[in-house]
Amino acid sequence: MNLKERLGELVAACFTGVWIESHEHHEAIREISELCRREEWKLAVWDVDQGLQLTGVATGHEANDPLAAIRALSSMAADKTTILVIKNLHRFVASTEIMQALQTQLLSGRHDRRIVIGLSPVVSIPPELEKLFVVVEHELPSHEQLAEIAREVATEDGELPAEDEFGIVLDAAAGLTRLEAENAFSLSLVRHGRLTAESLWELKTGTLKKSGLLNLYKGEEDFSSLGGLQSLKAFCKRSLLRRSGTANVKAKGVMLLGVPGTGKSAFAKCLGRETGRPTLVLDIGALMGSLVGQTESNVRRALGIADAMAPCILFVDEIEKALGGVAGSGTNDSGVSARMFGTLLSWMNDHTSDVYLIATCNDISRMPPELSRAERFDGIVFLDLPQRDQKDQIWSHYVAAFGLDMDQAIPADEDWTGAEIRACCRLAALLDVPLTQAAQNVVPVAVTASESVSNLRSWASGRCIDAEQGGIYQSVKPKSSSRRKVARGPSMN
Repeated sequence: MNLKERLGELVAACFTGVWIESHEHHEAIREISELCRREEWKLAVWDVDQGLQLTGVATGHEANDPLAAIRALSSMAADKTTILVIKNLHRFVASTEIMQALQTQLLSGRHDRRIVIGLSPVVSIPPELEKLFVVVEHELPSHEQLAEIAREVATEDGELPAEDEFGIVLDAAAGLTRLEAENAFSLSLVRHGRLTAESLWELKTGTLKKSGLLNLYKGEEDFSSLGGLQSLKAFCKRSLLRRSGTANVKAKGVMLLGVPGTGKSAFAKCLGRETGRPTLVLDIGALMGSLVGQTESNVRRALGIADAMAPCILFVDEIEKALGGVAGSGTNDSGVSARMFGTLLSWMNDHTSDVYLIATCNDISRMPPELSRAERFDGIVFLDLPQRDQKDQIWSHYVAAFGLDMDQAIPADEDWTGAEIRACCRLAALLDVPLTQAAQNVVPVAVTASESVSNLRSWASGRCIDAEQGGIYQSVKPKSSSRRKVARGPSMN
């Protein structure tokens, strides 16, 4: 339902206070004007620059006085519905006088159908008015509207790409305002002579930087740089590259559980390259705010940006560090983790955008059990220490990547992760020594944190999907070579 349809219903039902959240004031005013002309309603618009205007004609009220505009609404009311639109109302509503005047108008407006519409990019309603306003979101342009804008900009032959590529361009433009999309299309024509996705993502990258909550990962790595993980690769790629007949089935995402250094983060970043989707990295540290409610607001903002950027991959690294306080019932952080967790769960349950969530976790004991139930993710996948064939692939990749001698001996790598293999190759290149010598400076995490690795494997056994073989992961427990013999007689023990 678009803005005109939603607003038409609310005005017809005589909702006297409507708050429209919009970054496109000009477009919102245009739609409201079209609705008023169709229904023969009276429309007045106030902003700090032009003052109060009635159907495009100035009324003489002071431009910097929204209070006068609110009070003037009573005198403008006639025998038909009258609508007053106040631009950037969030800048003025904190004033006691304006708050009281709005309260008076909203309570008395039902008798002679006086409607106040607040128009602003953020919703900031004081507690005194919360029950009197209904919030409406002015949605960003759809794919069809973006396609119309693109055709208006690219009017020459060859400027519009082929149908398949045009769909990629429109996906890249999703989340932009109409003006941003028009500017990005024009920039693409200037640079390339045709519409491409690169210029659109450049503009989106700037939007992400302004938010400070998300980063756009621009790596060139694909699955060829990852050894093993065959089942995980096939599972995620198949779910994202769906056939046309499965358009009504939305992929949710996966949680990657595993030993540090087994390629969880690398996989998340490579998946975007493989599937043609941008990878957005959620900065957990940036979400934390010093004020009450600021953290939850940042979470909602970040998730809203991700929704606007769809289709995309949202990557949350080491999610247990953000939600670790939930298990302690918020005793350590005054409930911030619990509220953040609640916001995230609500989004995971309710969002309809094509956002594929990948969360990584190294310590499952710190995670709330609600996150691991069915339908939160498409699957919880365990990444174990790589086996021999996987390690051979990883050695070959990094030996070549660091320009090392391909014929030299490979050091003993029992219980090594991919990160430790890379560290060994990097040190060999840095110090100009053989791999066997560089390996003397590498201590695997399976040794430094053997208890944690063992506990993680035990938890994952029978509960997680195997990233390499598929199916349910089963931990292979080493057989004990000897057992302590206990005598039956207590005196002998």
